[in-house]
Amino acid sequence: MTRFAAPIAEQIWDMKYRLKDAAGAVLDESVEDTWRRIARDLASVEEDQAVWEDRFYAVLEDFKFLPAGRITAGAGTGRSVTLFNCFVMGTIPDNMGGIFEMLREAALTMQQGGGIGYDFSTIRPKGAPVKGVSADASGPLSFMDVWDAMCRTIMSAGSRRGAMMATMRCDHPDIEDFITAKQDAARLRMFNLSVLVTDAFMDAVKLDGPWDLEFDGRVYRTLQARDLWNRIMRATYDYAEPGVIFIDRINAANNLNYCETIAATNPCGEQPLPPYGACLLGSVNLARLVANPFGDGAALDKAALDDLVRVAVRMMDNVVDASRFPLDAQAQEARAKRRIGLGVTGLADALLMVGLRYGSDAAVAQLDAWMHAIARSAYLASVDLAREKGAFPLFDADAFLSSGNMRAMDADVREAIRTHGIRNALLTSIAPTGTISLYAGNVSSGIEPVFAYEYTRKVLQKDGSRTEETVEDYAVRMWRDMHGDAPLPEYFVNAQTLAPLDHVRMQAAAQKWVDSSISKTINCPEDICFDDFKDVYMAAWDMGCKGCTTYRPNDVTGSVLSVPVASDAAPQIDTGADVVYLSTPFDRPEALEGHTYKLKWPGSEHAIYVTINDTVINNHRRPFEIFINSKNMEHFAWTVALTRMISAVFRRGGDVSFVVEELKAVFDPRGGAWVEGRYIPSILAAIGGVIEQHLIRIGFIAGEGLGLKSDPEAAKLAVGDAPRGRACPACGAYELAMIEGCMTCRACGHSKCG
Repeated sequence: MTRFAAPIAEQIWDMKYRLKDAAGAVLDESVEDTWRRIARDLASVEEDQAVWEDRFYAVLEDFKFLPAGRITAGAGTGRSVTLFNCFVMGTIPDNMGGIFEMLREAALTMQQGGGIGYDFSTIRPKGAPVKGVSADASGPLSFMDVWDAMCRTIMSAGSRRGAMMATMRCDHPDIEDFITAKQDAARLRMFNLSVLVTDAFMDAVKLDGPWDLEFDGRVYRTLQARDLWNRIMRATYDYAEPGVIFIDRINAANNLNYCETIAATNPCGEQPLPPYGACLLGSVNLARLVANPFGDGAALDKAALDDLVRVAVRMMDNVVDASRFPLDAQAQEARAKRRIGLGVTGLADALLMVGLRYGSDAAVAQLDAWMHAIARSAYLASVDLAREKGAFPLFDADAFLSSGNMRAMDADVREAIRTHGIRNALLTSIAPTGTISLYAGNVSSGIEPVFAYEYTRKVLQKDGSRTEETVEDYAVRMWRDMHGDAPLPEYFVNAQTLAPLDHVRMQAAAQKWVDSSISKTINCPEDICFDDFKDVYMAAWDMGCKGCTTYRPNDVTGSVLSVPVASDAAPQIDTGADVVYLSTPFDRPEALEGHTYKLKWPGSEHAIYVTINDTVINNHRRPFEIFINSKNMEHFAWTVALTRMISAVFRRGGDVSFVVEELKAVFDPRGGAWVEGRYIPSILAAIGGVIEQHLIRIGFIAGEGLGLKSDPEAAKLAVGDAPRGRACPACGAYELAMIEGCMTCRACGHSKCG
């Protein structure tokens, strides 16, 4: 039986991928059962099912090939689910009936768990006349708000967290509003935003020329292209959005540019797709293919890589036939083109194993060679499939081979395609692999550098207690197993120390051999100057990337690099309170002392008053009861319930500071609010901050003013404090990391795209 490389890997498998029945009883007794379930299901469309089941199992074994989470969790379960992760929906018509029909289709797709992408450029701008009703158009952003509300509603009904991408062309008259839309902390929380940047716009930016904003042949406004570019850059610098998609480059390089036009991507950006296109994903784990790692002559096993890629392509092609689809239009699109997205994970670990520094000239050259080998093997495997099963229905040899992407492919591969056809229109993509990388033993994610050598993860046990475990990077753990406490070599670098341009060079090297696109985040230091930040995007354009996504820690989104900082001595904290454990509640004295706090929540006419009364046990004050009052009757039911519940907890004694932690982990799906210049994620989180302030005031927990630190290893967010990043919507931990354009929780593995 396979032994998981790390406890977190087994926990991820059990939580996300292990098959269980409706009552929670385990059906996959081991991870081998999971691999066998997937292999059997994907071999079911083959004539010789037994042979291909064994071959598919062999590449899944030992985490060498990692199908995307949808396939791993859904294949062979008999459930009515799609095995495709994300979709681009149909083109939105510029009329009310068509818009709401698209909304219906989006809801059906998201209900089955699919993330979606939409281009909102097809909707007329705000203020444009609407013929026949004597009214002005409300514009695309107003309809994006409707989509956002739909996504929140589906999420609140218990479905997997919604993920959506919204794009808008750089020449749409409402582009300036689109750029700044998410600077309102309560707006469009369910969307990632990206601007579709054209070649003509980039030329105008470089020349500092004029740029027309137009719709349906009418020019609404003209401005300087460089001014608009700077607005995009400033929003991204300050708020981490919008991203930039070089849309003309994507269409020029598309193998299918003769029969489709792309205007949107899936939520994480690695799959530019036509209307109703779907992304089918899987990753080769390069960290498992290095022979003699960290030794003399360490190298990727080329023969093993070729065999693995060829079998993986066949598996993924079978998914097209085995999967269900939310909409018939999606099924027709997938089967007409048989698009797949084979990518990699564990790249940074593999580079470490062969002694190369991520971002160096040698690493760039090695990545180029590895991705070339993968692309070559994938195309030849698809040619073999075409000989056996037929080319994809829309294949046109001359048109296919004339695309910008295919002109770079090897001559013998091109000739094989011309002679025999090809089964899959596009074959390669590099997707976010945050969760499946954890499942595979915490290998480095996608083509990202190592995020951190190690970090501490708090694990909630069944009895409510929390334990801590150290999570190490796969390659780092291997090095230490071989070399003990010896210092890590100089070529061991991570996402927190790399220069942004090192990221860009690696992305560009991979893009050369990737049909679709790449989900990657270029981490920038908080103190990078604005001009240097803009240079990152211009470098991505100049080096041939299809898009660019950066992340710079800032006061609005917080920091995503959450790694412990070593210190010489553990902090000493005097809690000022005995921990008392009782099975029966304290008796209430006739009189209690306490404090009342006024909390004014934006958008609410009346303030909320929080009164906390204390008792004295063993000469120490401790909280005994709480009252929450407001004239706003909207709050009546939940404030009464909260008052009774928290008071009951207080009266049982013990360390009740966990109440603060739980309240502050609550994020309102409608968005929080800004209070005194600081973002608070919900009213409940604000109340949690008030309680924490009181507990510090009476000496029950330690802290300084509004620093509010009851746990010496974890700063707490209180009313008035700057945010420290987003809490995980699955487990509440402040362990979210921006990886490949998607937030991934380092504590529980939750990812909105994976």
